[in-house]
Amino acid sequence: CSMIYGSTGATHFDQLAKILTGYEITGTRSSGLLMGILSIAVGSLFKITAVPLHMWAPDIYEGSPTPVTAFLSIAPKISISANMSRVSIVGSYGGTLQQIFFFCSIASMILGALAAMAQTKVKRPLAHSSIGHVGYIRTGLSCGTIEGIQSLLIGIFIYASMTIDAFAIVPALRQTRVKYIADLGALAKTNPISAMTFSITMFSYAGIPPLAGFCSKFYLFFAALGCGAYFLAPVGVVTSVIGRFYYIRLAKRMFFDRPRTWILYEPMDRDKSLLLAMTSSFITSSFPYPSPLFDLTHQMALSSYL
Repeated sequence: CSMIYGSTGATHFDQLAKILTGYEITGTRSSGLLMGILSIAVGSLFKITAVPLHMWAPDIYEGSPTPVTAFLSIAPKISISANMSRVSIVGSYGGTLQQIFFFCSIASMILGALAAMAQTKVKRPLAHSSIGHVGYIRTGLSCGTIEGIQSLLIGIFIYASMTIDAFAIVPALRQTRVKYIADLGALAKTNPISAMTFSITMFSYAGIPPLAGFCSKFYLFFAALGCGAYFLAPVGVVTSVIGRFYYIRLAKRMFFDRPRTWILYEPMDRDKSLLLAMTSSFITSSFPYPSPLFDLTHQMALSSYL
């Protein structure tokens, strides 16, 4: 921010938009402004665990308390994506940011899908899933269009609901010392409602219709094709198919595998149960009834251009 302020004398979005528009008209380029924008982009990609700035995420997700992990999974992505959607579409520097987001999206989708396949603990696949979904969400910013921004917002809303759902269930499992995926074998028999809810969330992460995750990925890939990113959409489809392996593996472990130890899970409290009910309802109803979400995100996307 200091480099941007030193080059332009402004910090507000409206003032920066006017300055960048003037630079674009006159063909002026400022190296200080470019370095400031790149520094903000790198810092933002680090906070949202985008490849290649993702190395800290799996260990932090595994070692932190689950509420902290949920906060780290959701809050930075919402705030930073909202800010980047305002600055990545303005002026001649938007093309540079779009190229950065393009390559980070591809790398995040590929690594998130492949790295999660080798994990044996419960929370580490969710960390790599977060990295992969950063790639999907960045697809919207790679477009630099209003459709891309809208698809970005749809992806954030749906990702946040799925993550809240998943991390509301994980604490109940960890309170009974469930640490490895193999320990989930008895969940469907001892707590079938939690097993069903967790499976629905995993299927939504995988993008299986008619759940919200499919709606999110469909609109993101559709926006990528609409802006000419013909390579980005097929990569997203392929990595989404690969990623279904570890999501479905969790459901298989809960319902079909014989448990190595029988664990009696502690019941959830009322607040978590209500939270799960709300997020699960959103996950299952967003695809059949998408109009409210589409109308809201469309208005928000329009405001980023005004």
